[in-house]
Amino acid sequence: MQAMNVVYPEIVLLAMALVITLVDLWVTDAARRPTFWLTQATLATVAAMHFALFDGGQTLYGLQRMVVSDPMGHLLAGAACIAVMLTVAYAQPYLASRDMLKGEFFTLTLFATLGISIMCSANHFLVVYLGLELMSLSLYALTALRRDHALATEAAMKYFVLGALASGFLLYGMSMMYGATGTLEIPKVFERIATGRINHDVLVFGVVFVVAGLAFKLGAAPFHMWVPDVYQGAPTAVTLLIAGAPKLAAFAITVRLLVEGMLGLAVDWQQMLIVLAVASLAVGNLAAIAQTNLKRMLAYSTIAQMGFLLLGMAVGVVSGNTLSGANAYSSAMFYIVTYVLTTAGTLGLILHLSREGHESEEINDLAGLARRAPWMAGAMTVFMFSLAGIPPMVGFHAKLAVLQALITTNVTGHLVLAVVAVLFSLVGAFYYLRVVKVMYFDEPSDAAPVLRTQGLSALLAVNGAAVLVLGLLPGGLMAMCRDAIVRALAT
Repeated sequence: MQAMNVVYPEIVLLAMALVITLVDLWVTDAARRPTFWLTQATLATVAAMHFALFDGGQTLYGLQRMVVSDPMGHLLAGAACIAVMLTVAYAQPYLASRDMLKGEFFTLTLFATLGISIMCSANHFLVVYLGLELMSLSLYALTALRRDHALATEAAMKYFVLGALASGFLLYGMSMMYGATGTLEIPKVFERIATGRINHDVLVFGVVFVVAGLAFKLGAAPFHMWVPDVYQGAPTAVTLLIAGAPKLAAFAITVRLLVEGMLGLAVDWQQMLIVLAVASLAVGNLAAIAQTNLKRMLAYSTIAQMGFLLLGMAVGVVSGNTLSGANAYSSAMFYIVTYVLTTAGTLGLILHLSREGHESEEINDLAGLARRAPWMAGAMTVFMFSLAGIPPMVGFHAKLAVLQALITTNVTGHLVLAVVAVLFSLVGAFYYLRVVKVMYFDEPSDAAPVLRTQGLSALLAVNGAAVLVLGLLPGGLMAMCRDAIVRALAT
């Protein structure tokens, strides 16, 4: 029975996804209210289950040790459910006004969430791949949700082809790991590497392919080619989904594979992550300056943000010593959770500004927003300040946590990396503050007041308040992330 206890949240999510698919066949309401509320109730229930299990603090294995129930997995999966709840809430009015609010959106979103949950609890190479493909295939289909739109169809094709290539990299890398260690179970890979009786060259070659696959899923340079095109081409509601919860899953499998499975090879993969991090910071921040499309700018911003995340992941082992591991990995975890929260609000506000026949995707569409809707301009300012890392927003504490992880290792190279990261953050501040300048100082092209949807306005206010409050009181979430990472490293 314990085997089933380990995967209760995933069982509930799968069962409800199937129920909602069937229920939607009889829904005649154009706004899809029954489907919408069933989906939200399901996600809220599953999130509550994950957080309850997180509070339990136990680490359990099930299904012949192929899955693990531990605090890290539950915290990330619970956060992913909340991110998807925000996405669905922001997306409903937008999709309804464009005749895209079909049952398929809710079903595919739930299956993508199921894939994310599976990845967070994976303890076996095949389970990692199963969750990854379930999530990815759902996102490919959602990107092409607007079938009569050439840009969306093109984005879906690019996403599918490059995603298949990245999945192949990851699968090939894991097959080489299996060939070198003789096991597919992640903790046993760690044990075999620790014995030293393995072919080190084959292992490192396998790690290269695994890191390449993970870098694609995170959207890190030079594996970032899909990010700007997919962010811009996909319907904004789907862009919000892709930019949020899947990043938590990518972080989860990065920790599972590299830290829990291949910590003995840290000297090799940390060097790769440093190169990816610096490349992402450079490409993301410099390319974002030239963008006029808001979604494309946010895509390059994501690439830069993933560079910061990878810096945290790259300094957990110093000279064979893992004492800084908990600090480094928990800072990276805090970074990704707060980034997803901030991005949800940013793209949610773009969805709110979009109306039938008009997509508020250009930076100029925000011109004079402070006069047309002061509270929305204020919310967007909070989100932009957070992404730029300006206090007292939570993004400042996220960046500070990563920089502290770099500096406290007392390694000269890591100190240089911290300086590089700060310099690129200053570059990034330019394009975030440009958005604020356009909202407050440019003349509006459309003087009409913004139509307010009461539910969405309240949700944006809560989202903005969460970014601000977590910035003022970051200790609770930081402690949760640290506890989750410490327990993951202990097992």
